[in-house]
Amino acid sequence: MAEGLGIKLPLFVDTIDGVYGCTKNVEELAQQNLKTIILTSPGERTMVPDFGVGIRNFLFEQNTTDTQTIIRENITRQVAKYAPYIEIEELQVSSPSVASAQPNERDQNRINIYIRFRVPGANVVSNLTIPVEI
Repeated sequence: MAEGLGIKLPLFVDTIDGVYGCTKNVEELAQQNLKTIILTSPGERTMVPDFGVGIRNFLFEQNTTDTQTIIRENITRQVAKYAPYIEIEELQVSSPSVASAQPNERDQNRINIYIRFRVPGANVVSNLTIPVEI
């Protein structure tokens, strides 16, 4: 019999848990839920048309501080609505530095999303980094 908090994504066959692998702890579940919120586009989830940040929708936007601010606000709003058990302590949306380039030059085709979060009910503090090519 499978024991866990939920189905682990992406789906995979697990000989221990049964048909699909399961998340085993609150930290892993919270990280998975944050990724799902960020990577899902509004309208993609059945019966919940406004769920998701839709990070892919920013694919053809200019990688500016304004765009990064919009992404940060969308993440904050979506987490508050769909994962209220998660408290975001720090949220950074930034372009990484370009290796072997001019000082302070940023890669305009990538952003990094860094989230430091807390799950107070389970006494969990963790972080998550999601690199995105836009």
